[in-house]
Amino acid sequence: MDNRSEVRAFLTSRRAKITPQQVGLPASGHRRVKGLRREEVAMLAGVSAEYYARMERGSLSGASEAVLDSLARALRLDDSERAHLMDLARSAGTTRRPARRRAAQSIRPALRQLLDAMTDAPAFIRNGRLDILAANRLGKALYWPLFQDPARPVNIARYQFLNPAAGEYMTELGAQRAAAAALLRTEAGQDPYNRDLSDLIGELSTRSEAFRSLWAAHDVRLHHTGVKRFHHPGVGDLTLTFEALPVPTDPGLTLTALSAGPGTPAQDALKLLATWFATLDHDEAASPAPTGSEHTV
Repeated sequence: MDNRSEVRAFLTSRRAKITPQQVGLPASGHRRVKGLRREEVAMLAGVSAEYYARMERGSLSGASEAVLDSLARALRLDDSERAHLMDLARSAGTTRRPARRRAAQSIRPALRQLLDAMTDAPAFIRNGRLDILAANRLGKALYWPLFQDPARPVNIARYQFLNPAAGEYMTELGAQRAAAAALLRTEAGQDPYNRDLSDLIGELSTRSEAFRSLWAAHDVRLHHTGVKRFHHPGVGDLTLTFEALPVPTDPGLTLTALSAGPGTPAQDALKLLATWFATLDHDEAASPAPTGSEHTV
């Protein structure tokens, strides 16, 4: 990604989301722009209009953390947006490097053992590109439609945006797509020279109008907990809560576990899901061997 254009688009989009009334400014008179004017943001951030205009043109290089904090407060950025702003500023202060491919990520045996020990909850490990790198048996069962897609590595975003059956399986597909696009935007801010990530974003932008629209919004997200709803082909409807936990010893990896409340229909559905998966032929249930990649489950 081009850092200057990313900074420009992000700051412009955040400024457009704030009304004068929200920050205690008068809204009288004709306003040619949506949201706040540049000079209003500058006043709220305590910087000159010229300095803020330079930042919004894409120049964050040299901006101090104090200035960035003031700008985050002026634009009312949430935690994920503030972190993204800091990531963009760090990238602005480095010499642009050629995009490079990452070495195939492997899952340590201890993490695989942890996944396998989680027998009552679907769980998987993903990277920032939303590739599912490993899953326990119940995780494979829950995400069975993704593992049936021949594309490898198994990728949540690619399935959501490019598989025609995604809307039937993911009953709140619009919200899940928005979350995926925001997570990819967040990852791109943290790792702007990741060629594999850029390739995925390019593929989705080329093939999915829905992704192009969401990507243009420049939304970012820290997606740590929430609710996911599925209509599983084997067991029907499931409503599950999830926790997404970064793996400190393996930067860039996230362990996601899903669960159902005791005595709920979703808990019964998870038990049925385990039985359904156990009836499948072992060879058929195992995911196909990946081609040209070490991403395995």
